[in-house]
Amino acid sequence: MKTRLPRPEDRAAWGQLYAGYAGFYKVEQSEAMRDRVWGWIHDPAHEVRCFVAEGDDGTLLGLAHFRPFARPLSASTGGFLDDLFVDPAARGAGAVEALIAAVKAEGQARGWSVIRWITAEDNYRARNVYDKLADRTKWVTYDIKI
Repeated sequence: MKTRLPRPEDRAAWGQLYAGYAGFYKVEQSEAMRDRVWGWIHDPAHEVRCFVAEGDDGTLLGLAHFRPFARPLSASTGGFLDDLFVDPAARGAGAVEALIAAVKAEGQARGWSVIRWITAEDNYRARNVYDKLADRTKWVTYDIKI
């Protein structure tokens, strides 16, 4: 499975994948919101970056959005994997593993101390893969809506 940075001509395919991700988590997302994130990905001054997984025929099969985050307690920088999605028709073909490996390699190149992500408790299929690639932590997350 090939991973790479997204190119301008990938906008439509990336947008379909990202809309699928939002739909999976039942998040209302507009085209304007996707435009904003696409802009972030291509803005060198913004922290959000992206890898896409590409099939043999050049079709985009998945995406991973990630960014650095400060870890004051360990005086280090980690990487946060914000969004990871693979087209349902391409699941099981290695895209998740390839995308996580690409983010991990990026983290190693940047000197990050950890790659971290969260997923829904009931996201069993993804968790089955994640459990093979990473250590599940004991931490519980909280949100304050603003």
